[in-house]
Amino acid sequence: MSNKMNIEQIYTKCLAQGAYFIASNGEAAVIDPLRDPAPYLQRAKDMGVTIKYVMETHFHADFVSGHHALAEASGATIVFGPTANPNFPCKVAEDGEILPLGDISFKVTHTPGHTMESTCYILRDADDKDHALFSGDTLFLGDVGRPDLAQKAADTTMEQLAGILFDSLREKIMTLEPEVIVYPGHGAGSACGKNMSKETVGTLGEQLESNYALRSDMTKEEFVVELIDGIAAPPQYFGMNVGMNKSAIDGYASVALNANNALNPEAVLEHKDALILDGRDPQVFAGQHVPGSMNIGLDGQFAPWVGALVPMDKVLILIAPEGRETEMIMRLARVGFDNVLGYLHGGLKAWTKAKMPTDKIQRITADVLESNYADSKAQILDVRALGEYQAEHILDVNSLPLDAISTRIKELPKATAKKPLIIHCAGGYRSMVFASIIKANGHHHIMDVIGGFNAIKEMKGVPMSAYNCPSGSGGDNGINV
Repeated sequence: MSNKMNIEQIYTKCLAQGAYFIASNGEAAVIDPLRDPAPYLQRAKDMGVTIKYVMETHFHADFVSGHHALAEASGATIVFGPTANPNFPCKVAEDGEILPLGDISFKVTHTPGHTMESTCYILRDADDKDHALFSGDTLFLGDVGRPDLAQKAADTTMEQLAGILFDSLREKIMTLEPEVIVYPGHGAGSACGKNMSKETVGTLGEQLESNYALRSDMTKEEFVVELIDGIAAPPQYFGMNVGMNKSAIDGYASVALNANNALNPEAVLEHKDALILDGRDPQVFAGQHVPGSMNIGLDGQFAPWVGALVPMDKVLILIAPEGRETEMIMRLARVGFDNVLGYLHGGLKAWTKAKMPTDKIQRITADVLESNYADSKAQILDVRALGEYQAEHILDVNSLPLDAISTRIKELPKATAKKPLIIHCAGGYRSMVFASIIKANGHHHIMDVIGGFNAIKEMKGVPMSAYNCPSGSGGDNGINV
């Protein structure tokens, strides 16, 4: 491997998150690892390299990092950028400091603005030429990091942070050569930005041409206004994750050991204060489920929606798709939900076999909605993000985004057996989450539209608003399916 380097992006779609494994001449660095250290340790073993650094771009808000557990298991040094103050031993690097790795090196580049400790790492090849930028949440493809997450800790306004980010981008990032490869911390679907590309690797030159935040003729005042416009409130779990990432918390192995308890139906019933979280597909959940349970499908953006909607102090009992209990526990641990009591052993089959009560949610097709549109339009509720609703929606229907349900549930219209509440999202994932929440809160006359808005807009008998091209800043919190 001498005089060569290997860069691997380890992308996790559920979190829209990119971790990185970089190796050169027997040594490796891991940037922004997820909580379970096993995949990185296995890569090091397979490649015959020693993990020298675990490098963090900042204190992450949207997931729990594996820096501490990985460093303990590998003997690596944890590296943060300037001003970081974690509650465990680490190297707080200086701005401009060089970290050698095999035949290559990293230049520590302090880029405050997203958070005050935010730092990028510039990878320099064996000839000391800038090759790649690991930009964390400072620069995304199509966007830059939101400037509101460090307000409380830094006693700084969102506008001030945005101004600091403007300077960081122009003084530290935009001065690099256009051919430098950009490896961002997140892609489309993350709540850490509002207009991210679906691409996960690009070049700085491409961003200089296409990223609204990097316009050369942009004033700081214009940047602040455009960056702040349309930023939704951060999900509730962000603050908790920042606190966890500053501390030496239990590793994933310990969490999994405590959560991996097979519970029979009688044991589930004994824990009346626990929330039953059902990770099965929406259509399966609709057909039959445990009364009062919440559905957040494991095959969607499961972890971010749990973080946005589930009370952080709730004890959880899981109902997983068959054979996927461990995966469900892991994905909860990634966002800091460690209060898992166990899972229903045998799933819903065991529940029904024990003659326990079940519930269901009625679903209708788009053509049924079409035939009843005139009578039911006042009872149709669009639960997509506000930006999606503003782009195009069914005429005369109300918007109540899923991520606002906890504060706006009292706004639900009265529903009866003759006038049920008809719910839709884009494709059926979010609407079933919404339906499960309101049903658990006593709203029983509910219908979910199969295929959601994607199916409804094919119905010629359902009038639509004029289409407005979404700008990416319409209040969409990013975690939408």
